[in-house]
Amino acid sequence: MREIPFAIVFDMDGTLFQTETVLVPALHKTFDRLRREGLWQGDTPVKEYLRILGVPVSEVWRQLMPEASEAVRDRAAAWFLDDIIDEIEHGNGRLYPDVLTTLAVLADQGIPLFVASNGRSRYLAAIRTAFLLERYFIDFYSLDRFSLSSKSALVKQLLNDYQIERAALVGDRRSDIQAAKDNGIWSIGCRFGFAAGGELAEADVVIEQFRELAALDWPPLV
Repeated sequence: MREIPFAIVFDMDGTLFQTETVLVPALHKTFDRLRREGLWQGDTPVKEYLRILGVPVSEVWRQLMPEASEAVRDRAAAWFLDDIIDEIEHGNGRLYPDVLTTLAVLADQGIPLFVASNGRSRYLAAIRTAFLLERYFIDFYSLDRFSLSSKSALVKQLLNDYQIERAALVGDRRSDIQAAKDNGIWSIGCRFGFAAGGELAEADVVIEQFRELAALDWPPLV
């Protein structure tokens, strides 16, 4: 495989995909089922989920259901994945404004584009199919595809697999910025995603809208 001199790696949730457009209804469906099965009492923890969005799936369910057994958490995670994919397949999800046109501009410049996400492979595949994202991206990396436990390890795997010399990572959470730093690449924080407080303070660049990516100088001089 030839070395890639420069590439852009994107997070999915809060960066390309407006996750809340499918997450909230899917989460209600999952917790409705948990309540019917006698496995949950109380309201659906929507605010809690949005607060921790972007962490690995196993950690999500440990935080949402701290008193539940591992078996119950696994069942909830499986139901939720089915429910969120059903929402996507029924056309209820949306990308952020200008994502497709901006990706087209970057691809037309000959820049290789990738996705590295904490989301499950089936989830990424559903989004890829719904929006025909294979037109723009070379590959979609997920933690479960490689049995990895962190975004930093996932980005490292991607960079090594494709022999990428230099790269920029575009994401909306602290874990994205840290993954970029851990791998010695440029970081671009997305203010329009799920970042809270000072999560993006250490990003090399912060953008307010996705289309700003088209106006940046590529590759970055770092």
